[in-house]
Amino acid sequence: MKFLDQAKVYVRSGDGGAGCVSFRREKFIEFGGPDGGDGGRGGDVIVECVGGLNTLIDYRFKQHFKAKTGVHGMGKNRTGANGADVVLKVPVGTQVLDDDEETLLADLTEIGQRIVLAKGGNGGFGNAYFKTSSNQAPRRANPGLEGQERWIWLRLKLIADAGLVGLPNAGKSTFLAAVSAAKPKIADYPFTTLHPNLGVVGVDEREFVMADIPGLIEGAHEGIGLGDRFLGHVERCRVLLHLVDGTQGHAGEAYKVVRGELEAYGGGLTDKTEIVALSKADALSPELRKEQLARLKRAAKRAPIALSSLSREAVETTLRKLLAVIDEAKAVEVAEAMPKIVEEAWRP
Repeated sequence: MKFLDQAKVYVRSGDGGAGCVSFRREKFIEFGGPDGGDGGRGGDVIVECVGGLNTLIDYRFKQHFKAKTGVHGMGKNRTGANGADVVLKVPVGTQVLDDDEETLLADLTEIGQRIVLAKGGNGGFGNAYFKTSSNQAPRRANPGLEGQERWIWLRLKLIADAGLVGLPNAGKSTFLAAVSAAKPKIADYPFTTLHPNLGVVGVDEREFVMADIPGLIEGAHEGIGLGDRFLGHVERCRVLLHLVDGTQGHAGEAYKVVRGELEAYGGGLTDKTEIVALSKADALSPELRKEQLARLKRAAKRAPIALSSLSREAVETTLRKLLAVIDEAKAVEVAEAMPKIVEEAWRP
């Protein structure tokens, strides 16, 4: 299955059915009067968040979705059936944006969430509706209202507890493969990772989800390399693990390049708790290792971790630090949400 994190979709709700002009034509009923039924309501276009999906690939080859038109009214006061709804099923973490790609219509973060994107048109009234004391035989009926149509963007932002950032070949995919059952592509050339990967990480009989995104290079916010379009997948992360390759150049400069791209992107990424690690520490001589750690400490203004996914040096320590930050962030979220939960519970 290919990974697709955004798609442009056209949606149109159903038109309402037209009302009917009809009169009773029965033997021995001289003045039967009007009996035209109302038209049915057009179908809605609904977006629903479901489990079991992790990509928007379903919208790669089908971009037009139209709900059914309501059935027209009929004689004998028969109301037309409502048109069938169209339900767009999307994975958890999907945002629905207007055609301008800026106006946020919905942010679906929980399974079962549903929003109506386009309401179906109301059905028209039949001539029985217009009968009055002064107009016993109306010969008019309303047509159904037209449905709504619009272009929207579906944008997926993966929901993970921890996110991996760094330059290409910093060892992000190797680290994810070492700590989880994920099998990302690993090779000795840049941009091996072309789309985000998720892995479930276990430590101390606890689990959390980690996201690995393609590497950033200088100028990524201007579209250089793979650009920064994948940074949206770490916007929801509670903590970032910044890996810096100790075998390539100046560790401090490499750190500053990635931090500069995070600042240029925005989205609150620079405000997230960050754990800094010098990767591939097993391939460094003692002198170079000490020098690179010192460079990285000066740039990050914090003590980095000397990490090796191959020899598993400091791997458990790193995971425990990530888990501690995740637990702290969850506790803050629960404390902030508690007043709202209590208020809704006591609301009559």
